Amino acid sequence: MSLMDETSSTKGKILIVDDEADVREVLKLHLAAGKFSVLEASNGEEAITLMKMGSNLVQVGLIICDIRMPKVNGIDAINYIRSNAPSIPILVITGYPDTNLAVSLMEKGVKGYLVKPVEKDVLLKKVKEVFEAPQDFQYA
Repeated sequence: MSLMDETSSTKGKILIVDDEADVREVLKLHLAAGKFSVLEASNGEEAITLMKMGSNLVQVGLIICDIRMPKVNGIDAINYIRSNAPSIPILVITGYPDTNLAVSLMEKGVKGYLVKPVEKDVLLKKVKEVFEAPQDFQYA
């Protein structure tokens, strides 16, 4: 099965963008327990490259994005996603909480701002809220 086949349906599909492999693994395990399918990127540059694969942007139902990352940081990645795929909801997860940044990101349409380490129940609750909320598009 190709990556495009794997990403043809967005319902329950989540892209985790975080430079810490341990964090991605924990999030992936938490989300798998909630029956979600996960793609991973180790930084914003990798996430953007992944999303550009194929003739159309790779579609996911949700992106969980860290802020402080090498190469392309979370702010730049979020700006790219908002410009090129504005209907994909984004949750921010960070180890460096910043109230002003949180407000700024929410004004850009980010659906939530979670502080690491995120408890499994908190993560799953927020992810389910995002998937259950009315969206600007229909899932494939």
